[in-house]
Parts: sequence; structure tokens; C-alpha cells
Amino acid sequence: MAVDAKRILLRYGAPIAILDKVPDAKRIEFARLIARTTLADREKELKKLLAEQGFMEG
Repeated sequence: MAVDAKRILLRYGAPIAILDKVPDAKRIEFARLIARTTLADREKELKKLLAEQGFMEG
């Protein structure tokens, strides 16, 4: 499941260097949240989630 979550997050713009720092449980959580987001908003929402959780700036 964690591998699939990583693929989903990479597809929607998560930088691989950042994603490698995210624990598997958080990757799965983020992927589930992104899957519920409209397609047009997924990249923006993913970057917002990563920033809010302190994994990336901005």
C-alpha cells in the first residue's frame, strides 16, 4: 500500500527528495486525502499538505 501511495503522490507533483522524508503512514494518509480531491486541485492540495506538515516550504 505504501508503494502505491508513493506513486500517487509522485504523479501529483510531490518532489521525490521530499517524499523520501515522509513516513509511510503519512504517505498513505496524504494519498487518501488527495484521492478525494478534484483532479484539477490535486497538485495544489498535495503541496499545501506537505507544507502544512513541515515537509516542504511554501
